[in-house]
Amino acid sequence: MASYRSDEPASAITPEHLWANRREFLKAMGVAAAALAAPALAGGRGPFDVDEKPTSLQDLTHYNNFYEFGPDKGDPAENAGALKTRPWTLSIEGEVAKPKTYGIDELLKAFPQEERIYRFRCVEAWSAVMPWTGFPLAALLKKAEPTAKAKYAAFTSFYDAKAMSHAASGIGYPYVEGLRLDEAMHPLALVVTGLYGKPLPNTNGAPVRIVVPWKYGFKSAKCIVKIRLAADQPPTTWNLAKPEEYGFYSNVNPEVDHPRWSQAKERRLGELFRRPTLPFNGYGAQVASLYKGMDLKKNY
Repeated sequence: MASYRSDEPASAITPEHLWANRREFLKAMGVAAAALAAPALAGGRGPFDVDEKPTSLQDLTHYNNFYEFGPDKGDPAENAGALKTRPWTLSIEGEVAKPKTYGIDELLKAFPQEERIYRFRCVEAWSAVMPWTGFPLAALLKKAEPTAKAKYAAFTSFYDAKAMSHAASGIGYPYVEGLRLDEAMHPLALVVTGLYGKPLPNTNGAPVRIVVPWKYGFKSAKCIVKIRLAADQPPTTWNLAKPEEYGFYSNVNPEVDHPRWSQAKERRLGELFRRPTLPFNGYGAQVASLYKGMDLKKNY
């Protein structure tokens, strides 16, 4: 993928109706046409795509949780333009045989980009369908060669007090998250670099973030600068701030309510009525085996 700026305004990103028409065109033309398409897009449906209408770009870029840019859903659209995403590096370190620091453009060239359409479920009972561009997190981790001691992957987000001067109080910065290594290596877990076929907007975690679609949205760390593999379970921002509300696993579970609201239903952005929340956000067939024998109410 070519070098680009990822702090473009939402108006510069391809409109979702044009993107959707492009996908249908490629599907109609078949594999040969898809092979000639831009490398960031694969055309047609992948094995993990959901057959649901993607949420509008306007909603995806103007209704966000991104506490580094403010506590309200509209704050990232107002304030994230201050974030400069060039230069940018991402380091892979800790319990690995081959630690490495990638520049963002080097990262994009090293790992083939693919397009996936994922459900995305936030802990506050709203949801979306996101057309991401990225590559499997497992590909990046395997390249670093995890050692036998590696049991967890810890993620650290970028933080700059000047660029993020509207950051919400009540949590610590930089933002940190983590996964068990088998979760991080699952083919559903993505390193995301784009949205709607264009570079990832600042509002959604540019230039590179993690997406773990069977978990609540706060597990998908934005603007990451470091991945560290470790033997011990890493601390996570919301578990540190409010351990009675936010557990380490945070799998989407309609049977486990947040202390202040039900998780049984959700509202899809752009829709009026609520719909039932799906266990593991609808990805149970793919990921439930990761938690065989676990008490998912205790390990929330």
